[in-house]
Amino acid sequence: MSGQLKEVRNRIKSIQSGQQITKAMKMVSAAKLKRAQDAITLMRPYALKLQEMLQNIVSNSEGNIDTPLAAQREIEKVLIVVITSDRGLCGAFNSNLIKTAKRVIREKYAEQFEKGNVEILPIGKKGYENFLNNGYKVNDKFWNMFSDLTFDHVKQAAAIAMEGFTEGSYDAVEIIYSQFKNAAMQDFVAEQFLPIAKVENEDGKSLKADFIYEPQKDVLIAELMPKILNTQFFKAILDTHASEHGARMTAMDKATENASELLRNLKISYNRARQAAITTELTEIVSGAAALAS
Repeated sequence: MSGQLKEVRNRIKSIQSGQQITKAMKMVSAAKLKRAQDAITLMRPYALKLQEMLQNIVSNSEGNIDTPLAAQREIEKVLIVVITSDRGLCGAFNSNLIKTAKRVIREKYAEQFEKGNVEILPIGKKGYENFLNNGYKVNDKFWNMFSDLTFDHVKQAAAIAMEGFTEGSYDAVEIIYSQFKNAAMQDFVAEQFLPIAKVENEDGKSLKADFIYEPQKDVLIAELMPKILNTQFFKAILDTHASEHGARMTAMDKATENASELLRNLKISYNRARQAAITTELTEIVSGAAALAS
């Protein structure tokens, strides 16, 4: 009986130690989430307006925009940018992003994948390791992006996609990322990055971009498009960064609650076992005293 009590005590101490870790990780994630959430909340309206303006320019019904970034080609080669996190302990966050990427490949680019024409550009250690270990064609230049998350660093990764598309190395570029909603909710999104998508009316006709261009349209568009696309790329990374901390905070909060429930059950078991041990000892003492009296 004493051995059983010692085992339960050791389990209680072990779970209490783990609970302290999950509480600390929850607090750290909450602090990081606040900064990451502020960053994406401030940037999102600006990025969405730029994206809307870019799509309206490309959808101009008065003539084709002479830019290789909006060129529609038959899709033979594909680049898929998959944004995950560097660390785990955030529930099913990374696995859901990876599953989304594989579903997109399976449903949209199965033919290209069979020919070996689908390349993965992972951003984040978890996605990099998964795709590398599963035999995918992986570009390993920017998987450690989150160690230096700056706009200039992000521009270098976006440049690979834009230059590859312009040179014909890729005919389509898609970004798989997590769109931040709140700490407990993330949407896993597959978004077309290149070619720039056109916006159409309900009747299927292109929208008219009602802009006055100064300086000339071709010069302005050639300057603006890469900058707007860099901003879209950066927004996707910031969205995923905030989503990661939200998912980890939620996971650690749930783990702390589960530890509390487990501790409660173990303490009940411990008290019952201790009570049974005391009862057994009292019974033995009474029986011994009765035997001596007789």
